[in-house]
Amino acid sequence: MIKLSDTVAVDAHALKERFVRASGPGGQNVNKVATAVELRFDVTKSSLAPDIKARLIAQAGRRVSSDGMLVIDSREHRTQGQNRLAARARLAELLERASRRPKIRRPTTPRPAAREKRLDVKRRRSRVKELRGRARDAEE
Repeated sequence: MIKLSDTVAVDAHALKERFVRASGPGGQNVNKVATAVELRFDVTKSSLAPDIKARLIAQAGRRVSSDGMLVIDSREHRTQGQNRLAARARLAELLERASRRPKIRRPTTPRPAAREKRLDVKRRRSRVKELRGRARDAEE
């Protein structure tokens, strides 16, 4: 088990890390050292609950491949260690969000008094706009 945060831990076999050369800050070091981290998390083989897996796949979007592999790329720091921590933090945050159940929306209906008030306001507004028009002769 790898502990990603205080509340999130995943199986070690579900995580795979690959280190590649990064572009960006680092000077000549960029050309020599593989500092960027490509963290792969196998969602389908993980021990997560089925509903959490489904939410994770939906929330991650195009970061999840067709075979259920979540890919997180981190190359914002100069060192491999910092990028590794950043990738794991991002994974932990994604798992944290996916583990929260969405609140069920219960549709409500407006009360009769509120409905009447809304219609009354509409009538008044209509009357105000009607008075803005051209003055009509009393003969018509």
